[in-house]
Amino acid sequence: MDAKAFDMGDIDVAWCPGCGDYSILNIVKQALTELEISPEKLVMVSGIGQAAKTPQYVKTNMFNGLHGRSLPAATGIKAANPELVVINESGDGCTYGEGGNHFVHAIRRNPDITNIVHNNMVYGLTKGQASPTSQCGFTTPVQIDGVFLEPFNPIAVAISLDASFVARAFAGDMQQTKEIVKKAITHKGYALVDIFQPCVSYNRLNTYQWFKQNTYYLEDSYDPTDRGEAFKRAIEKEKLPLGVFYTNPKPTFEENLSVYSESNEPLYKRSRDIKRLFELAVG
Repeated sequence: MDAKAFDMGDIDVAWCPGCGDYSILNIVKQALTELEISPEKLVMVSGIGQAAKTPQYVKTNMFNGLHGRSLPAATGIKAANPELVVINESGDGCTYGEGGNHFVHAIRRNPDITNIVHNNMVYGLTKGQASPTSQCGFTTPVQIDGVFLEPFNPIAVAISLDASFVARAFAGDMQQTKEIVKKAITHKGYALVDIFQPCVSYNRLNTYQWFKQNTYYLEDSYDPTDRGEAFKRAIEKEKLPLGVFYTNPKPTFEENLSVYSESNEPLYKRSRDIKRLFELAVG
């Protein structure tokens, strides 16, 4: 399979030159290609933001939702047609800020979707104010005295809620990140991949060099089934770990739905009693 199958051709891309979003776009395309997932079998879902534009640059099915509201749509799409591969892709502001409540409950429901979050620690679309993951002391045109709130820790939150797959990666390490994304896509259940991604226009603190100097990869001997150790690593601050923190396979949201108790056939393939549906709708 050729990665060009996902190319949109000669289109305008709204990202700044050097943005980490470009790397993540290429990483996702390569991962899909190596997994031999066809564009017809894929749905990419996003909210609002620079990262949320990613599905617009991939030749596949897509759903662009409201700011912070993409995860419910992704969950519904997968529930309606479990045969699809569903990837929810948005930024740290959209996912952890406006969408923080949906992030929590998506973990609880455990739909079989991959949640890729472009984490640049700033709001890139709306001119650089602090995001939920901005570091303490980070100054912006809005936070002129510096951020004083503790950064939101999505890895620790996901592990504390017993998410079935939790990982973190860095857009500057394309090979390692591609392998992590492939593991997330093939994992059965909700899979979080938080990807550090520099914003070259509005975040001059968390640069490519900063991420290189302030991250390290979990050891080959690390056990991702050890929840206690996973949480311990998740709250480290001196250097931020990269890799697959935690895995805990369990029944998915779709598997728990009674509509699939006797058949895995997608809803659109089933016969419908229109008269009965009308009676239910109007009472």
